[in-house]
Amino acid sequence: MNTPETDAVICSAKGCRAPAVWVLAWNNPKIHTPERRKTWLACEEHRGYLSDFLGVRGFLKDVVTLEEWSSAADH
Repeated sequence: MNTPETDAVICSAKGCRAPAVWVLAWNNPKIHTPERRKTWLACEEHRGYLSDFLGVRGFLKDVVTLEEWSSAADH
């Protein structure tokens, strides 16, 4: 049975249970092909922290809203 709690898209920050509103697309060039995109999800509070974490390592490729990401995936 699906409930709102199990259907919710949750932030990827450790211990956070807030709904995600951002998608952080990233890639580790040492192990991924250039076109490969992995994703972390972020709530408003953790968007900056997670972006900085990936950015310092040179992994962050794009930050878009979850709505934009979902729309792009549907096409």
